[in-house]
Amino acid sequence: MIIDEKLIKYLEDLSFITLSVEERERICADLESIIAGMELLSTLDTSSVKEQPLSSNLKMNLLIPELRKDEVTPSFPRCEILKNAPETNGEAFVVPKAVE
Repeated sequence: MIIDEKLIKYLEDLSFITLSVEERERICADLESIIAGMELLSTLDTSSVKEQPLSSNLKMNLLIPELRKDEVTPSFPRCEILKNAPETNGEAFVVPKAVE
């Protein structure tokens, strides 16, 4: 992956921030260092590493408090909630797109 001025500007736009020239240079160097580290990690041979479970199979009842039972209760009618929205599609709120 190539880290260049165009990518940094794109990331600035996505983040809604403005960076100084010095900050752009520092971030460019940091990102290049991070990517180099990831590329180095991807070259490691992990075929002999035994897989470990990601969670314990021990019962942890003493640490987790007893949870209440879920109860289904009536909710507000959708039309009542949507009438307060600035814009709807008839089923949900319509909001500006925030992520590309």
